[in-house]
Amino acid sequence: MSLLAEALPKTTDIKALFEKQRAHAFAQGQTSVSHRKEMILRLRDYVVAHTQEISEAMYKDFRKSPEEVLLSEISIVLQAARYVTSNLDKWMKVRQVPTPLIFTGTAGYLQPESKGNVLILSPWNYPINISLAPLIYSIAAGNVTILKPSEITSHTSAWMAKMAREIFTEEEVAVVEGDVSVAQELLAQPFNHIYFTGSPQVGKAVMHAAAEHLASVTLELGGKSPLIIDESAQIPAIINQAVWSKFINCGQTCIASDYALVHRSKVDAFVSAYTEAMDNMSGGPGAAHQSPTLARLASDRQFVRVKRLLDDALAKGARILQGGKTVAEERFIEPTLLTDVSDDMLITQEEIFGPLLSVIPYDSPDEVVRYINARPRPLTMYFMSTNKLNIDFILSNTRSGPVMVNDTMLHFGHMELPFGGINNSGQGSSTGYAAFREFSHERGVMVRKWATMSFLYPPYNDLKRALLNAFKRIL
Repeated sequence: MSLLAEALPKTTDIKALFEKQRAHAFAQGQTSVSHRKEMILRLRDYVVAHTQEISEAMYKDFRKSPEEVLLSEISIVLQAARYVTSNLDKWMKVRQVPTPLIFTGTAGYLQPESKGNVLILSPWNYPINISLAPLIYSIAAGNVTILKPSEITSHTSAWMAKMAREIFTEEEVAVVEGDVSVAQELLAQPFNHIYFTGSPQVGKAVMHAAAEHLASVTLELGGKSPLIIDESAQIPAIINQAVWSKFINCGQTCIASDYALVHRSKVDAFVSAYTEAMDNMSGGPGAAHQSPTLARLASDRQFVRVKRLLDDALAKGARILQGGKTVAEERFIEPTLLTDVSDDMLITQEEIFGPLLSVIPYDSPDEVVRYINARPRPLTMYFMSTNKLNIDFILSNTRSGPVMVNDTMLHFGHMELPFGGINNSGQGSSTGYAAFREFSHERGVMVRKWATMSFLYPPYNDLKRALLNAFKRIL
């Protein structure tokens, strides 16, 4: 039996853990600002002190470079910790609201409260970032939390379990390792809120399980996010951003561009610049396989899935403009640029979640809008343009999660902007104050201070009828 299998908790263990946290949930919800900050800073300091361990675990899981670990994992967690602890005093304050004229004599205010028992189901692609950042917001809101990381990145998950044991009590925060059956047992418990990051297909199952207990959910899903290059785009100014954001983490990023809609007049310039930039980032033409900065696909299953998309596209007439090399035993797929794709190909139907990018020419903004709107709403969109009319047209005529103009991915770290999808790409938000609200319940309180509304109550006489008519006029 493997060490991972030995670590799997039994169903009764999960239920006991849930009940243990539920018994503590109310007390945790009454903790002070300083107590919650201290918990978050404890987590931050542990991450800083164990950066080398994190890098080693993630290299073992899918050969992620230390630089990428620092940039796309640790820095996001540290930024969230700093931002939350800097703003938590303000977020936890009772906030008074204006009193409408008809309620003169009363006062109303909003009181943020913890939701209670929280379950975080995190993915394998950014296992530190998308586990510990939501955990920080859950702690900030005063919840007790069970974190279930992915079994695919087992070394990183084991590190998080060790971290939780060393810096938190089990009543406050627990990390539960295990496979899909463990996640299913967790979802059978009556959590108050579930935070899930993953595919739309699994998101539906999570939402169904949450409905059994009428639990609220935050769903950070995925989808096919477009990169749009219009005729005014300054290719040299944006090409490095476009390449980097697609191939960081070997393309295993929910907000990576899934396809590029390129104005026909810019196709040749875009392809040429993209190829050159990719070669530069990977150490030269044909050097991607030896590049120390290019991660691998996280599992054999992911390799087979992405290669299937590539093979299907080529069999149906797509052409490779760059890349295409695969090494199964290393779970390696070279960053690949494709053209001549069509709607009958799997690569245009399924989220890629790998280092493949299709180039699709277009002739007018209307064509872009029709293409995007004919598909499920994307998690994000990137639009490279210096034409304000084009920018406004695309923003006004499409619906998606957040949009970046003339850059890529950085919006995920903008703490003043809510990050989250819509419909098929998710619901709820995962950054800044919006994320704190996801893990909180905003309780409305109304207090009668003076006067009464006795004229509303029967029996009615002429005076009360006159007051009611006057009342109607000010509504």
